[in-house]
Amino acid sequence: MPRPTQGNEDRSVRLLKVGERVRHLLSELLSRQQVHDDTLTARTLSVTEVRMSPDLRIAKVYVKPLLGGEEEEVLAALRRNTAYLQREVAQRLGLKFAPKLRFLADESFDEADRIERLLNDPKVARDLGEE
Repeated sequence: MPRPTQGNEDRSVRLLKVGERVRHLLSELLSRQQVHDDTLTARTLSVTEVRMSPDLRIAKVYVKPLLGGEEEEVLAALRRNTAYLQREVAQRLGLKFAPKLRFLADESFDEADRIERLLNDPKVARDLGEE
């Protein structure tokens, strides 16, 4: 009997679930300071989002140091410790293939701040009819 095919909706729900599990695992590893790196243990990091590729082999991990600043230094430290973090995620997830982790700076807060400044501009308020 042929295997039933998954629809796009089922596949996307699975991607979201796996991404959220990876996010929780990485957040736990970083918050409990299980990564032995002075740069990472000296800072509090937030893993804001994990986006999985459709084949679940690549995970784009978006991070933001709390209190801002020093993003490049933190990203460099995460990239130095990628092998350890991938190994831990692979052991705890139990997937057939361990996803390769790609660490990126989360720009969404900066973008939201830029939009907020634009909306608070007096010219925009005038155009919207607000005073």
